[in-house]
Amino acid sequence: MCLYIYTNTNIIVNYPRKENVIKDRLFNDSLDILYLIYKANYSKDRRNIQIEILSKISMLDFYLERSLKNKYISEKQCLKKSNQLLTITKMVHGWIKSDKSKL
Repeated sequence: MCLYIYTNTNIIVNYPRKENVIKDRLFNDSLDILYLIYKANYSKDRRNIQIEILSKISMLDFYLERSLKNKYISEKQCLKKSNQLLTITKMVHGWIKSDKSKL
């Protein structure tokens, strides 16, 4: 859902060359989150992976804030992406809760 938006080049196309680090981080962290979700689904010890997913989501939010501050994205884009990240964060927290209840 949201991860496709970051891996899609539409959002990162407006970044200047001097901001290649943030541009690459947005793209790579999005793919890392997707990888970690798949990894957690097949792992017996999901807790550490789920925490890593949450930290990467927080980093994506930070990159969005920085992008907004530097005016690489509009406030509307930032709000939309942040709300999507919030939805994913809630889903991961629900996933963690459901794993606790199975124990």
